[in-house]
Amino acid sequence: KIDPNTKLPIVTAFTAKNDVFKHYIEIQGVVKADKNIEIRPELGGTVNSIFVKEGQKVAAGQLLMQLDDTSIKNSIDELTTQLNLAITTFERQERLWNQKIGSEMQYLQAKAQKESLENNLASIKTQARKMKIIAPFSGIVDEIYPKKGELTNPQMPVIRLINLDKVYVEADITESYLPVIKIGTETILNFPSINKEITTEIAQVGNYINPDNRSFKTRINISNNDQSIKPNLLADLKILDFKASGIILPSSLVQQDQTGADYVYLIKDENEQNKVIKSLITITNEYQHNVFVTEGIAENDVLVNAGARLIKEGDIVEIRSK
Repeated sequence: KIDPNTKLPIVTAFTAKNDVFKHYIEIQGVVKADKNIEIRPELGGTVNSIFVKEGQKVAAGQLLMQLDDTSIKNSIDELTTQLNLAITTFERQERLWNQKIGSEMQYLQAKAQKESLENNLASIKTQARKMKIIAPFSGIVDEIYPKKGELTNPQMPVIRLINLDKVYVEADITESYLPVIKIGTETILNFPSINKEITTEIAQVGNYINPDNRSFKTRINISNNDQSIKPNLLADLKILDFKASGIILPSSLVQQDQTGADYVYLIKDENEQNKVIKSLITITNEYQHNVFVTEGIAENDVLVNAGARLIKEGDIVEIRSK
C-alpha cells in the first residue's frame, strides 16, 4: 500500500467525448454587386435637368436626367408635318388608284414617301428617348458626375446606380482545393470592419484555372437587406474542407516522444489508484488548437490535462478539479 504521507503529483482530468470535427480553409474575399453600374448616355449632349439627388432611392424606369434634345424635337416637328402631308397625298392617291385613275407609279411613289417618313420619324423619336437617362433597375443613386449645363458623351459616366439588396463575395482559391470545394460547401463569412458574421454556402465554383496564380474563383451570394455590406468590403472566409465525427482533443494534451509519435496520458483506475498510462494516438486533422483523433482513444477515456508535462507512465496521481 502506498504510504499515506507520500505526496502524489496533482493533475486535472479531461474526459474524451465524440463530437463533430470541422476544418476550414481560411482566405480573403471581396464584396461585389451585380447591380452596381455607371450609367452612360448613348448620345452626347448638354445636361438640361437632373431629377434626382445623391443617396436618393429610385425605381426601375424612373427618369434620372434629361439631356438637351431641342434640335431633335425640332426635327420631330418638321418630320411630323411632312408625314401628315405624305399621308394625305397617299390616301388621295390610293383612292384614285382604287378607281383605276392615275398611274401605278404615282401610287407607289406616294406610298414609299409616306413609309420613308414614318421610318425616319420613328428613328428620330428613338434618338429623343436616348436623351433621357432612365434607371434600368431600382436602387440608390450613389453618385452624380456632371452638373447641369455640362456636356456629356458616351465615354463619360453620368450616374452611378447601386442596388445592395443582394451582393456576393468573390474569392480566389488555390487549385489544390478543387476536389473539396463544391457548390453548397459550408462557408463562414466574417466582415471585421462592420463586426458581422454570416454562415452560408458556396453558390458558384469557377471552371477556369488562372495560370498566373494557379487559382479558381468562387462566389458566395449574400442577402443584404440592411444594406450594411458595401461593394469592395473585405471579407474573411472560412470554407469547410473536412468534416467527421469522432474524438476531438485540445492540442495541448498531445505530446511527442523521441521517435516523433504522438501520445497522451490516460488515467486508469487500478487498485483504487489513479495510474498513468501512455497511449499512442493517430491524429488525422488539426484546427484552431484542436486535434481529430482516429486511433488510441475511446469515448469516455480519462486523460491527464494540467500537469501532463510533469509526470511519466506508471505514476500514481491525484486528480483535482480545476
